[in-house]
Amino acid sequence: MGSHGLRRTSSQNCWSVVNPYSGKVVREVPLSSSSEARKIVEEAYGAQRAWRNTDLQTRLDLVSRFSVEFDKIGDKVADEITAQMGKPLQQSKNEINGFRERTNALLAMAPEVLAPEVLPEKSGLWRRIVKEPVGVVLVIAPWNYPLLTAVNSLVPSILAGNSVILKHSPLTPLVAEALVQAFSAAGAPKGLVSVLHAPNEVVAEVIEHERLGFVAFTGSVEGGRQVHKHLVEHRFIDSALELGGKDPAYIAADANLEYAVASVVDGAFYNAGQSCCSIERAYVHSSLYNEFVEKALTLVREYVIGDPMSGATTLGPVALSKNLNLLERQVQDAKDKGASVLHGGSRTKDASGNGQFFCSLISNANHDMEIMREESFGPVLPIMSVKSDEEALRLMNDSRYGLTAAVYTKDLERAQRIGAEIEAGTVFMNRCDYLDPELPWTGVKDSGKGVSLSRHGWRGVVRLKGYNFKIVE
Repeated sequence: MGSHGLRRTSSQNCWSVVNPYSGKVVREVPLSSSSEARKIVEEAYGAQRAWRNTDLQTRLDLVSRFSVEFDKIGDKVADEITAQMGKPLQQSKNEINGFRERTNALLAMAPEVLAPEVLPEKSGLWRRIVKEPVGVVLVIAPWNYPLLTAVNSLVPSILAGNSVILKHSPLTPLVAEALVQAFSAAGAPKGLVSVLHAPNEVVAEVIEHERLGFVAFTGSVEGGRQVHKHLVEHRFIDSALELGGKDPAYIAADANLEYAVASVVDGAFYNAGQSCCSIERAYVHSSLYNEFVEKALTLVREYVIGDPMSGATTLGPVALSKNLNLLERQVQDAKDKGASVLHGGSRTKDASGNGQFFCSLISNANHDMEIMREESFGPVLPIMSVKSDEEALRLMNDSRYGLTAAVYTKDLERAQRIGAEIEAGTVFMNRCDYLDPELPWTGVKDSGKGVSLSRHGWRGVVRLKGYNFKIVE
């Protein structure tokens, strides 16, 4: 649903997974019908009914073995991610490393997070709060970070005693299959972790299924609205919706300029800017503005486009052609309204004539331009000059999104003061485009609802039950 776009389908009964660089078909993936999807849900429910009665150590052991098994196929999965959505191979390997880091962090916090809460003693009373599994969890994961978005809910769900159905984007369905393969090799019961390849209408039926206990969705705002609509109309279960972003960076007058430029440019162009929390707009104090733009242009010109399997490539192709249309329209709108397009601004191919690439740097931007207000989700960085912290804060909040925001300064107190007023789920100081698994990942406004990661990110995959026992002799 939502951001799960297709480059091409060969029929209504399968997805053609197409390499965005070569244009070649990677795999034909059969789709499940409504009846087949219902069987997947029922099998997941059956597996969960047994799994919920296992002890925590058994679950910890399974996920630990799963992590080991996944490491064994990590290089293959990295190759497949690059072939499916086009990020440079080293960045796919970085995603494997990030997946391992989050898995280990979630394993470490599970005993404390899932432990019963024992209330203070009262005469004749025995009181506890326990955390029970919600049942079957549907994880709808996008193509841009198919591992990192899935792990946030997959691992906590299994550790809490749930079963999981993985619905990955049509662009990266092989990732879901790899995760199930690793769980199977680790000895997971059949149906505990399963794959659903299905069109949106079948996914909607699964969301409405009475056996489903929770939905974790990462994707577009419109996709999140569709999920939420189905739940509100049909079910009294919760969801976590991680949606779009238009994440800002503010480079204050006292920032370390060299460091800030390198960090912001990387935050804007890493994974071809195809991240919900990539830097999509930069506000630079007027005293540093000209030098920042000059240094940023130098770095942007150094990006190397080409085959993402090559170690020399530092900027991969844009995964979806419709995103290229959006990027070109936003750049043209900015140019028409007075911005300076310093680099790029239109799609291009590499020297061999392959791929669809984009790389653009824009100065003299302002909030009359779509590129400063609406999500771009691609390798473009618009830059605007500001005269004060107050102006930067006002502009950073002038958005319908609120996922992350970054402040570059040497002054911790300044970052704390600005951060307290920023309307975002995460505020960074001197960094960006990174998820700490011990901190909550959440958004405000159109960036979504619910929480993943940290000890607070388990709330959707557990149900609280209170025990209020009176001891009578």
